[in-house]
Amino acid sequence: MNLYDEEEILDAELVDDSALALAQEPPAQLLVDHNTVLYPGQAIPTTADGPRYSERDLYVSDAAKKILKETDPTDSGPMRAFKDWCAEQGRVAVPCTTATFTEYGLHLMNRELKVATIKNYMSRIKTAMPPGKKPDNSLYLRLLADYRKNNKRALRTRQAFPLTLPYVMPMMEKAAADGRPIGIRDAAMFAFGYRFLGRSIEDADAMIEDLTVMDDRIVIWVPEDKTHKGEAQTITLKDRPDLQLVRRMRAWLGYLASVGVTTGPVFRHLLKNGLPATEATRAKTATTRGAHLRGHVVNERVKHWFAAAGLVSDGRPVTSHGLRAGGATDLAEAGATDQELEEAGRWAKGSTIPRKVYVRPAEEGKRDPFDKVPVHNPAAVAED
Repeated sequence: MNLYDEEEILDAELVDDSALALAQEPPAQLLVDHNTVLYPGQAIPTTADGPRYSERDLYVSDAAKKILKETDPTDSGPMRAFKDWCAEQGRVAVPCTTATFTEYGLHLMNRELKVATIKNYMSRIKTAMPPGKKPDNSLYLRLLADYRKNNKRALRTRQAFPLTLPYVMPMMEKAAADGRPIGIRDAAMFAFGYRFLGRSIEDADAMIEDLTVMDDRIVIWVPEDKTHKGEAQTITLKDRPDLQLVRRMRAWLGYLASVGVTTGPVFRHLLKNGLPATEATRAKTATTRGAHLRGHVVNERVKHWFAAAGLVSDGRPVTSHGLRAGGATDLAEAGATDQELEEAGRWAKGSTIPRKVYVRPAEEGKRDPFDKVPVHNPAAVAED
């Protein structure tokens, strides 16, 4: 070090750290506009009057983190598929550009998916984007309009095959005869699904603590459903000699109690050893459903026992929704009114679905204009 350097250091002004920090802060700015109104003697507000945040103000708790991760819209099935596609294409998934969003819509159309399915997926992807960075969907909608015009089959909606009593009964009997916990669970789940007339997710979301099992009925408290958001309901499910809902549910709940499970999901995953899954055992393999059965698992169980019972559909898909469709179909064929169906299935007031999907087909199935035409040569037909 030379003398010049030493003189420079000796002549330097000593400044403490706090003074240096203050010197680096930008000068306070007035926070006023044409709508500002002050009382006499009140100081003009500035940026210096604002709150001083610390790290504690920036972090959420572990409990909040768990809920936020479980309800993260960017972790839905459609978003996971979108992210995988973007990775393959070398595109940014979040936030995505309008071009990427549009191109993915075309990708779904090239897969010949139903229009309703494409609209659902694209809506969920757009919703998952950060606020203020959502893509413009006008171009994708132009592609979808062309797709609708030139792919009429994509507009076709195939109703689930209705699992009416003649189908549900052998499915339950086959499952119960299996003897293992999974058979006991599935038999109870089918009886409950048919009688509850619930949507698949509502069946799978049922909680033990919300059930009251009596000798001739089951009372269930439902916090909300698709058409009753934020509106709790208490629903009574009267038993039937053929369905034996109470007996089947008691058998399943009794098994759960015997292994120490008395709260939580009614219809839950089972481990390979037959023991019911808990939140802890499912933590590594399930992100949002935990011990609850997931929709595709319920579908698989319905398909499994349908085939095991030697049943055959009319070409319509066999799904878990068939339990709801089956109960509604049986009610319609038994002469239930639109209102009775609406109340039993908890459809929105004035919904056209009960009449359009269940009542009308049941009425049309009982009459055929060709019944008025006499049979040609009935004697010959009788001989055949």
